[in-house]
Amino acid sequence: MQTMMQHIHNLPAGGPPPIHVRDKRGEFMKGHPPIFSHASDPPEADDWLRAVERELNIAQCNDQEKVLYASGQLQGTAQDWWESFQYVRPNDAPEITWQEFRENFRCYHILEGLVEFFARNVAISPW
Repeated sequence: MQTMMQHIHNLPAGGPPPIHVRDKRGEFMKGHPPIFSHASDPPEADDWLRAVERELNIAQCNDQEKVLYASGQLQGTAQDWWESFQYVRPNDAPEITWQEFRENFRCYHILEGLVEFFARNVAISPW
């Protein structure tokens, strides 16, 4: 009984100490993740994705946070792609996973970059 009373007297006034909530978004942004709008060279899109994923992992983000924070780094045509991607999904579709985001991002932006790269750098013979 005496031990329990000592414990009660040692508690701070007003109840138990506040629970510390981590600011994962703040931790993610501390790493200065790059913005992505468009890549004319395919490796640029993959480099962006790897850099953002590294910061997401450092901040210990879960799947939902990864999709939310990474998509927040999209601008311009990349943001247009993301909004279109979300728009065409059925209303009852499950939340987009990080794996799904990565696969679709790579499929769209890296493939688009390859097409642009070849259009600029490869002369197609009419024969």
